[in-house]
Amino acid sequence: MPIIHSIVHRIDKPGSDAPASLVSATAVLTDAGPVDDLLASLTSSFHAKAKAWGYFAEDAPSATLAAILPRYLASTDDGAPPAEAFVDVTKAAAESLRPLLDDHLPTGGHLLFVHNRQGEAEFLTLALLHHREGFGIDERLAVAPVSQLNVAQATLAARIDLGQMRAGNSRQYVAYNKDRGGKKLAEGFRDWLGCVEGVDATGETRTLLKAFSDYVESEDLPEEQSREKTEALIDYASDQARRGEPITLDELSELVDEQQPKAFYDYIRNQDYGLAPEIPPDKRTLQQFKRLTGRSGGVSISFDSHLLGNGIEYDESQDRLIIKQVPGALKEQIKQRQS
Repeated sequence: MPIIHSIVHRIDKPGSDAPASLVSATAVLTDAGPVDDLLASLTSSFHAKAKAWGYFAEDAPSATLAAILPRYLASTDDGAPPAEAFVDVTKAAAESLRPLLDDHLPTGGHLLFVHNRQGEAEFLTLALLHHREGFGIDERLAVAPVSQLNVAQATLAARIDLGQMRAGNSRQYVAYNKDRGGKKLAEGFRDWLGCVEGVDATGETRTLLKAFSDYVESEDLPEEQSREKTEALIDYASDQARRGEPITLDELSELVDEQQPKAFYDYIRNQDYGLAPEIPPDKRTLQQFKRLTGRSGGVSISFDSHLLGNGIEYDESQDRLIIKQVPGALKEQIKQRQS
């Protein structure tokens, strides 16, 4: 992850009732090696958490990142913007964030900004980091207390795809965490970003999995093939989630059926599920999606776990499954058998 510019500002807040103050850095960090390692760890942790996805509002207020960031990006016509511009813009952003910490957090923290390249893409990553106490071994081989950044629990974090932002044709180039510090802090952070939620990752992922279940049922596939396709979908979607990349319906369709690479994609389009070509994966929703299987006394049952409580109910008191929507092919076989 080649680092273009990086910087750390500090927002001090001695206690819950004390006002926060900004201690700003005067220059960018010059040793990119440790920053690169820190960014890799932070990015991995960020992708593992629940996120919201959106884009900058055109009429965002002047104190938001949406209004401040373009000053940095517009500071050069060729190549990377100058370091001085990065210092000034991140300082302004940190100062505008300070009131949010005053209102919602008992302590301050270190505010990291990193502008980096990843392949042909460019990102701006920011995170409010706190320290945690631990233990280490000193030069005398004695146990000693140490303090380190708690990268796994960044209170506020966001990642902006600058390439998509410049192109202006995406509604999901801003990703930000939404499960830390409570609802009001999350909403305040979104407002500070100047961000409009452009896609519901949880809802979109759930709709995709529903479309997949419908597709498997419509194809009336044998259990082994159904399980293989389910595993292919989950493996691909989970991998994209770990990398912070969207699920691409074209790629997914090819993985689901190599013999008919467009079959699943065409099915989604023909059934009009309303899915975009690219979907930000929601890791929690994916983890809930797996097939439940069982065999006993000549009866083999298999269904997607998310159907439990909807299309399928389990009556524990009488130890029975109630199937509300019997597959058409099975229904016809039963009718023929009874006639």
